[in-house]
Amino acid sequence: QKKRRAATARRQHLKSAMLQLAVSEIEKEAAAKEVEKQNYLAEHCPPLSLPGSMQELQELCKKLHAKIEAVDEERYDTEVKLQKTNKELEDLSQKLFDLRGKFKRPPLRRVRMSADAMLRALLGSKHKVCMDLRANLKQVKKEDTEKEKDLRDVGDWRKNIEEKSGMEGRKKMFEAGE
Repeated sequence: QKKRRAATARRQHLKSAMLQLAVSEIEKEAAAKEVEKQNYLAEHCPPLSLPGSMQELQELCKKLHAKIEAVDEERYDTEVKLQKTNKELEDLSQKLFDLRGKFKRPPLRRVRMSADAMLRALLGSKHKVCMDLRANLKQVKKEDTEKEKDLRDVGDWRKNIEEKSGMEGRKKMFEAGE
């Protein structure tokens, strides 16, 4: 038990020593960053001296405005380059993923969705037209043709056969023949 206690105490002592070292390193890094920031600002941003006359002040404003435009153009260029490289990285990682061939298709869930909901999902807030598919169907009017009229007038052929079948039907046929 004494050995266990000693090992536990030693482990805790080592942990606390490591934490103290980490805290001191973080503090050193923060101080170094602050010094680096101060050096950069001193190098790139000279102290501002405001001129006394109005014309000199306007010239200073024009210079500052020109610098701001240059910085904005540079920032925009770097953003475009970053987006381009991100897109290239994404494409390359997709190609690599496809070449490995070890991808699983996710299980698809069946979703009931009306045509309106589907258009709203695809088009977003632009979709304002209500799409009732049944309303757009073509109406077909059934026209009575001469053949259908003739068939209706003749009636059901089964009735005629039933009447003529058997002895009663033959009797009727015989009487009709006379």
